[in-house]
Amino acid sequence: MLALEHFDFEKEYILENERVLLRPLLIADLSLLAQYVVSEPALWQYSLVSVNDKAGLEKYIQTAIDARKQKTAYAFIVFDKILQQYVGCTRFYDVQLAFDTTQIGYTWYSKKCWGTKLNENCKFLMLSFAFDTLSLARVEFRADNNNKRSIAAMQKIGCTIEGVLRNHLPMPNGGRRDSIVLSILKEEWTAQLKKNLENQLK
Repeated sequence: MLALEHFDFEKEYILENERVLLRPLLIADLSLLAQYVVSEPALWQYSLVSVNDKAGLEKYIQTAIDARKQKTAYAFIVFDKILQQYVGCTRFYDVQLAFDTTQIGYTWYSKKCWGTKLNENCKFLMLSFAFDTLSLARVEFRADNNNKRSIAAMQKIGCTIEGVLRNHLPMPNGGRRDSIVLSILKEEWTAQLKKNLENQLK
């Protein structure tokens, strides 16, 4: 078992099961994901960054790659094995080595994957990596408090709502959002949530 301080940001981690494959996000992936900016603009409704054209997506990807170099985040592109397509992104971010914590977020998938167990499989792989491989103490999730669909998905995998940060962050098109905070603790994962989520995968 690795300790958190051995999390190697330069390593090409592959998280994979029968349903999905997560591999490190690359700038070359712009061509694989650009279609979703044009065809599914609703995916970015609650995004904290402006992604409304190919240039915006390129900046989004480059920012994620830069954060990996700074050892604060590690982003993945998501491959759906049923559709045989790259369908979205997710990442560990706000990785705090000194405190054994991280957040999971910046997650989006094409609408064709909604309700197909793709998210449950992605989160199972990421949470298993966070708790079972890296021995983290806590994984946190945040979302726009108006994003009810995302909040429901986080609760479904076992997250506990901790509260709302009011008027928390500026939105790219003006105004500020309230951010809801949820989390899973290692002891919760080990005691029951891992098994519960595993049962949701198929």
